[in-house]
Amino acid sequence: MTWDPATLMAVAIEEGEKARYLAPPNPWVGALVVGRDGLVVGQGHTQVPGEAHAEIDALRRAGEAARGATLVVTLEPCVHQGRTGPCTEAIIAAGIERVIVGVIDPDSRVSGRGVARLREAGLEVIVDVAAHEVREQLGAYLWHRVTGRPYVVAKVAATLDGAVAMADGTSQWITGEPARRDAHVLRAQSQAIVVGAGTVRADDPRLTARLGDIVLEPLRVVLGHAPERARVRPCLEHQGDLGALLDELGQLDVVQVLVEGGPRTVSAFLDERLVNRVVWYAAPAFAGSRETVGALSELTTASVAALRRGHLVNVRQIGDDVRMDVEV
Repeated sequence: MTWDPATLMAVAIEEGEKARYLAPPNPWVGALVVGRDGLVVGQGHTQVPGEAHAEIDALRRAGEAARGATLVVTLEPCVHQGRTGPCTEAIIAAGIERVIVGVIDPDSRVSGRGVARLREAGLEVIVDVAAHEVREQLGAYLWHRVTGRPYVVAKVAATLDGAVAMADGTSQWITGEPARRDAHVLRAQSQAIVVGAGTVRADDPRLTARLGDIVLEPLRVVLGHAPERARVRPCLEHQGDLGALLDELGQLDVVQVLVEGGPRTVSAFLDERLVNRVVWYAAPAFAGSRETVGALSELTTASVAALRRGHLVNVRQIGDDVRMDVEV
């Protein structure tokens, strides 16, 4: 492989994606060890909390080939003693000569100290390589470390004209099977899912993330009271201020929360400007507005000037449906 920092960082980002489901509340980091000949001699990603960070995983795979090599890592190496030892000390001990870092870790225990420690030990350190791409991948983690609150993703599955339920109340299924599978990936990427009590009573969802043979169980959060025999139990029930809920979830190490409730729940989060991203699945179907239920029917906008405008960051076709990711 040609020794090019941006190209290598792209490989490290791909490696980090392998840790997306297992690493939180730690960041899902990827790392490469690159020999002087430009060949990758070790690569790794963050393991489950309490086990190896990406840098350690990559160094172990590289073994003695790490001496004199370059380490490429998506996030600044940690310098503190947590469940595992400082990655900076392991990097120095391995004989790494150069470290290429995607972005600085805003965690108050790191925040530039990892880079400073490596430079103090005589290593060359290059920072902000493919930083935009790394921030996109680690956006939820970075937001959580800066604000103390989880990154909020609101999911909507609707017709092209925004209907989520028909005149007779039916809503399953508006989107096709491929889009519904993709929505389970969203669940798996989140450590908590929020729905309203009305959704629980109407649909009795399990709110699990089903990825083939793998079933993950994020924390289920119900706004209001869930019936005693509801399938979401055990769950966290919450009434009142949504900001307080996000504070509580942040303290519970929820890095990303998926708001998957009905129009009232999604509208409430948007109305209080608590949503970071909307993931909108649009089916090529039309329902009209007469007696149907709109995806954001509980949201009121006084004027064009008051529109809640977002930034379209991704559009892709999934089966016959379209997924749009909008930062708001």
